[in-house]
Amino acid sequence: MKVLSPSQFACLIGIDWADRKHDFCITDHLGQRYTYGVISSQPEAIDKWVLELKQQYPKQKIAVSCELKKGPLVHALLKYDHITVFSINPSTVAKYRKAFTHSGAKDDPADAKIQVDLLRLHMDKLNPIEPDTAEIRALGQLVEYRRTLVQDRVDLSNRITGILKSYYPQALDLFKERDTVIFCEFLTRWPDLGSAKRAKPVTLRKFFNQFNSRYGEINEQRIKHIKETMPLTEDSGIIEPNALMIKLLVPQLNLLISAIKELDNDIKHRHKAQEQHVIFDSFPGAGPQLAPRLLVAFGSEMDRYQSAADLQRYAGVAPVIEQSGKKSWTHWRYSCPKFLRQTFVEWAGQSVRFSFWANAYYKQQMEKGKPHNTVIRSLAFKWIRIAFTCWKTNTPYDESKYLEALKRRGSPLLEYALKS
Repeated sequence: MKVLSPSQFACLIGIDWADRKHDFCITDHLGQRYTYGVISSQPEAIDKWVLELKQQYPKQKIAVSCELKKGPLVHALLKYDHITVFSINPSTVAKYRKAFTHSGAKDDPADAKIQVDLLRLHMDKLNPIEPDTAEIRALGQLVEYRRTLVQDRVDLSNRITGILKSYYPQALDLFKERDTVIFCEFLTRWPDLGSAKRAKPVTLRKFFNQFNSRYGEINEQRIKHIKETMPLTEDSGIIEPNALMIKLLVPQLNLLISAIKELDNDIKHRHKAQEQHVIFDSFPGAGPQLAPRLLVAFGSEMDRYQSAADLQRYAGVAPVIEQSGKKSWTHWRYSCPKFLRQTFVEWAGQSVRFSFWANAYYKQQMEKGKPHNTVIRSLAFKWIRIAFTCWKTNTPYDESKYLEALKRRGSPLLEYALKS
């Protein structure tokens, strides 16, 4: 990570952002004088303010700190070459406020001053926001949106499942996967068992074939199950309101399925357009969903991370070791980009199925009594080191070469894998 000094900037600015206005505090690197002000959140007002600063300090850079990593204010500031934006964790500002004010009461101008003081005194511990290329940033936004929609799909699917269990469990028996178009269309046409029983067998066969479910034996079993199964209840006071709720929820699920498919196509196109996609496609278990997320995690700026340890700490995969007296303990890193950490952890979990050494490592650690989540996080830690080397050298991952390297080093892991 790039380390900057307050003396490199003409002035330091702390901004306490809000929806309609932003309070700011300006000082120099010595903190001799503080100036306060307020600007509107409108783009024109931000642009006018920044240009006024440019006229005041025509040949020098300006450092700005705020409690954001992205959002309208950050997007507005990053387009100016003379502005360097630093992100400060909101909890850091809150703890600083409580430490030096008895009441701990929040005040926008005071919070702006806290941020500028943190920037002046601890800039070496803060990371400037360094935007990647527009293509990488767009891809990064899309993969985050996709992950959100997938979670929405899971939540909605679980809700529909819960309702069906209360009056129409037979629909769940017919389809193993509940986040598919055929499942949604079936419930749209037959939202209760009574309507499904009234349907003719030829109509049901035509429906299954229409949605590419062409396994004759399975379809006949489905039809038989519909015709012969006993209803859970015949109480209209239960069936009618639940059937109506299913009719209202299923179109939402269908829309999410369609939206995720559209995002997948766009993400795939953008991912393949990047030269480095070959590297991330080569990682075991990455696949079409995780490979683009890994590409975004590393980015295109080769000097962004000086070592794998930088990325391990930034992503929150590296554990934190604390000491007090004769005691020491290790815990999960709490402050980190959660989506980034989730990306590496999910990839590590998938790699167990596709990588020989990762599978061996997982089994070895589980035999030692380690919890599943602990093992996966430890595996993610190892994968980051490997991926970092591939990224820096622009070399796709090769499982056979890595196994040869383990053999040359006399790795106990390889010996365990060959024995087991």
